[in-house]
Amino acid sequence: MYQEEESFHLRFSLEAKFPDDYDGEEDERMWLKQWEAQVKPDIVRSIFQTLEQYPDWAAHFRNRGMAATDEIEIVLEKSPSDPLLN
Repeated sequence: MYQEEESFHLRFSLEAKFPDDYDGEEDERMWLKQWEAQVKPDIVRSIFQTLEQYPDWAAHFRNRGMAATDEIEIVLEKSPSDPLLN
């Protein structure tokens, strides 16, 4: 089977700023815990909800060995039955 591929990267760089008198990890990195527990899952869910509007594209996760805290890869596959591909 012949297959073509292309990549698109959407990267998030997380930063937390603290006052000058902040003394290290006093908050136990709660800002990062909130990202992992709330924000990131909501973003991923929103992406999949958007992709559901395009039934000729099938979306699924792919793991290339990186931790989910560092990378989430979403694979989109165009259906071979789509007339645009024939």
